[in-house]
Amino acid sequence: MQSSESTQAKSFEEIEHTADWAYLVRGKNLAELFIQAALGLYSLVGMQLVPGSQTTRSIQLKGIDRESLLVAWLNELLYLHESEGLGFEQIKIQYLDETSLQARITGAPTQQWLKDIKAVTYHNLAIRETESGLEVTLVLDV
Repeated sequence: MQSSESTQAKSFEEIEHTADWAYLVRGKNLAELFIQAALGLYSLVGMQLVPGSQTTRSIQLKGIDRESLLVAWLNELLYLHESEGLGFEQIKIQYLDETSLQARITGAPTQQWLKDIKAVTYHNLAIRETESGLEVTLVLDV
């Protein structure tokens, strides 16, 4: 058996990793922020829907605060794309407070989705008050 000691030369080093992608979202209120976050996500991935086909879903989510709810919302949209190949262009927020969301979304199967996103992360996540409403920077794990 060989002996290992901490005096050996190091065999690791930090390397740059480009697994994250970020975007800034603004909205006059929380509902608009959630809608713009979804539309921004779809825009970033170059989503295009199959023409002539349409599907509607009702979404109900809970979170411990508005940031966790926003992450749950966007990850639900990513899940619907990953599991069923769907994207949504019409978003109606029916109810939204700090910890719960009800939305009705209408879309179709995607014919184009240019970039795979694993998840929306909590990295430096904070919804901030601004003079014109709210803003948040969202970091995506790609």
